[in-house]
Amino acid sequence: MIFEQIAAGGCQSYLLGCGETCAAAVIDPEISQIDRYLALAARDGLRIHYLIDTHTHADHFSASRQLARQLGAPVVMHRASPAPFVDMRLGDGEMLVVGRLRLRALHTPGHTCDSMCLIAEDRLFSGDTLLIGGTGRTDLPSGDAEALYDSLFLRLLRLDPALKVFPAHDYKGNGSSSIAKELATNPRLQKRDRAAFVEMMRTLDLTMPTHVTEALRTNMSGGKTVAQMLAEAAARVPFMSLAELKLRLEDREKDLIVLDMRERDAYETGHIPGARLLPRGQLELRADQELPDPTRRVLAYCEFGRISTLAAATLHEMGFQRAVALDGGMKAWREAGYPVKAGQDP
Repeated sequence: MIFEQIAAGGCQSYLLGCGETCAAAVIDPEISQIDRYLALAARDGLRIHYLIDTHTHADHFSASRQLARQLGAPVVMHRASPAPFVDMRLGDGEMLVVGRLRLRALHTPGHTCDSMCLIAEDRLFSGDTLLIGGTGRTDLPSGDAEALYDSLFLRLLRLDPALKVFPAHDYKGNGSSSIAKELATNPRLQKRDRAAFVEMMRTLDLTMPTHVTEALRTNMSGGKTVAQMLAEAAARVPFMSLAELKLRLEDREKDLIVLDMRERDAYETGHIPGARLLPRGQLELRADQELPDPTRRVLAYCEFGRISTLAAATLHEMGFQRAVALDGGMKAWREAGYPVKAGQDP
């Protein structure tokens, strides 16, 4: 087996490959590591056949769908997954064939209803069901402490004690563990009475993961994250620096239209001299009225540079091919000490 463990913060994902056939799979891919998976596969001469998520993640953004589009490989999840974009749905005990490797799925609900673990040779890829020194939480959508008890004590912990445990998260840099070690040292597994375990899980009082709503939305629906949308927009539009805009305004460049994409109160508090107010929410409806000549150069800015990047990309889609975004936004303009004008007039 060719094996790579990829860490991104506390998230752990895995590239498994068959050296004889060059077939491979990625387990729990995380969106910031896409280029790394592709580079590792290329280095080892592997072709990725499957993108596998062990469950619907609530604390990071899955890269499965994006990699699937790039590679033409199927997204694999458990049969209970609510995600409409899943290409292959595994049932309990079913296997994926990856060259000479066999990945056997175990349905282990509790953290989520669609949680599954995978066994490959001497390794258990435990998702968020069993962590090193912990377990998956049960207070997120579709979590169930009773089901987690069954998944742990009636399934995983009855497996071969020598199995190496590779979870989807590891915040302390342990890398891996084993069934035997977790049975002996994992504090949550010492609560072996069902009622005591369930009560412990229901009273953990954990903080919510960052971006939990966005992560669940995108991982369940296949929609895009805000970061993805910004990255895609930034790849389609040019930018202008603060200093370059200042020079062009001082030279009174007639071909340049500057649009302030913020709301009126922010504009009137202080804007770039000469800028017209066109709030982002009104852009599509007012573009033809405000910008009758599509050949003019249009610069969009907002407070931090993100909304204006999306706006410039929208302008390109509408046919304003010379639309650009200000690199930095109004906040950076003020901090640079450049002129600011208050009031309703440009």
